Amino acid sequence: MKILFYADTVFSFGGVQRVLAVVAKALSATHDITILTTDTADNTSMYDYRSSKVSFDYISYSSPRDLQYYLCKSCSFVYKRLLPKNGLTARLYDKSFFLPRYKKSLVDKINAGNYDAVVGVHAFLSLHLASVRSMVNVPLTIGWMHNSYDALFEKRNPYLPGLKSFFSHEMRRLDNIVVLTKADAALFRSQLGLNSKVIYNPLTLEPRGTASFSYRKFLAVGRFSPLHKGFDILIKAFASFAKSNSDWTLEIVGEGEEEQLYRKIIASEKLGQRVRICPFTADIQSHYSSASVFVLSSRWEGQPLVLVEAMAHGLPVISSDIPVACELLADNGASVMFRNGDAAQLAAAMERMALAEDWQIMSQKAVDFSHGFDIGETCSKWNGIFVGK
Repeated sequence: MKILFYADTVFSFGGVQRVLAVVAKALSATHDITILTTDTADNTSMYDYRSSKVSFDYISYSSPRDLQYYLCKSCSFVYKRLLPKNGLTARLYDKSFFLPRYKKSLVDKINAGNYDAVVGVHAFLSLHLASVRSMVNVPLTIGWMHNSYDALFEKRNPYLPGLKSFFSHEMRRLDNIVVLTKADAALFRSQLGLNSKVIYNPLTLEPRGTASFSYRKFLAVGRFSPLHKGFDILIKAFASFAKSNSDWTLEIVGEGEEEQLYRKIIASEKLGQRVRICPFTADIQSHYSSASVFVLSSRWEGQPLVLVEAMAHGLPVISSDIPVACELLADNGASVMFRNGDAAQLAAAMERMALAEDWQIMSQKAVDFSHGFDIGETCSKWNGIFVGK
């Protein structure tokens, strides 16, 4: 089959970019795969695309802020702030949220390729695809979600503010929707009236090395974005734990705007010698294989890649009880849960892990768990969608 993945940025560090690369490269072994991206620079050496059969095409949405632009912005304001949310107003908003000249560019790109299927990568790009569905000559269109229902619509600063009704009506135009978890599939059905299929993200790296309890190190990995990964909660919990556990350390790998907040907490708790912040690295495996326990302290997640990556290196997990973690980790014998946002419960979970009574058993179960996220299984599910199963 000839398949197009329509994405925004491709050549940058990020979970969506990494998953797309792994899936596209694997599918290119049996399909003709093209990625249409809004990136302006060709950097196919990133994510080792050059070793695959994946092709690239480019689309630009840069243009002057003319009358069309400001009319569409005005319509957007009126829809989000003033109009009732129903099918009629959603159809009206569709005329303005994605500029007409941008729609034409996208339609021309898709129709020129004679594709059998087009996949919109992430919510915004899926909405773009839905808006031009009647104008593209392609048998199958798919929206691929990379965030949870809550992250899209319900968290404090959702990705699609004021667009829940619009999303519900627009996405009906697509032939399929892919979500990350069974919990999201249930919410898409009950809250949006949308049917979807679940495909878990695969393990996106090759494990190197193995964790060991002897390192006595907790590890967390993620972008330092506001009120997301919960590293502020983690540092406070570790401060409590550290008072009676002098031989354990904490390492946080990541970058972002909350870094100074974390450093301030570390300084106030006098943990400068025991908590280390490290920048992102292409060799993240070296951090997984030099730790003892992985901590997922997130306030919300879609499906965190780091969870499976850590477990593939034999790291038992402490996780907040967010829906995706409860779904994936239930009864797997390799994890301990704490109430989301509760630093005291997280500290207690650290105490539990520090006892080491069954660390080796949990470590092996973590590795066994990670085997369920093989890229072959992911491709099998995508192929099922492509042929209408």
